[in-house]
Amino acid sequence: MLMLTGEYEHTIDDKNRLFISNKLRSQIDTERYGSNFYLAMGPNGILSLYPEKQFEQIALAGAPGTGAPDESVTYERLSFALASKVELDRQGRLLINEKLRKRARLGTNLTLVGVRDHIEVWNTEDWEQYLSDNLNLYQTQVTCARQEQILRQTRNIVE
Repeated sequence: MLMLTGEYEHTIDDKNRLFISNKLRSQIDTERYGSNFYLAMGPNGILSLYPEKQFEQIALAGAPGTGAPDESVTYERLSFALASKVELDRQGRLLINEKLRKRARLGTNLTLVGVRDHIEVWNTEDWEQYLSDNLNLYQTQVTCARQEQILRQTRNIVE
């Protein structure tokens, strides 16, 4: 199971190259998920970096939702049109093409965030604002999840 975690601050250089930290890359089993990546637009316009085999599974799964023909066509069209296969150079950098960078409204200072099966690429200021806006909700969710886990463990001991 792919489990990407952490946040890593980087900058895009003058050639539109972004360094992907070895600490983040080492979390990916290249035998299982491949050594290349796909850059794709994710939810809320956040640029997402998927290990190639993970992206293929998601993209080929088909459109979620009602199953209306127009929705399937739109999903497929945009899933493939707004994604690009990328390779890291020897120094662990990838090139973000200018069109994709503009669509994702990326500046120079970025934060890479491990999100289970993919890496999100955020403007650092936007990421910090997202954290500020959502940290209290997250703390409540963690507390509830922890309480539920303890309750399950207690039930297992009693049974």
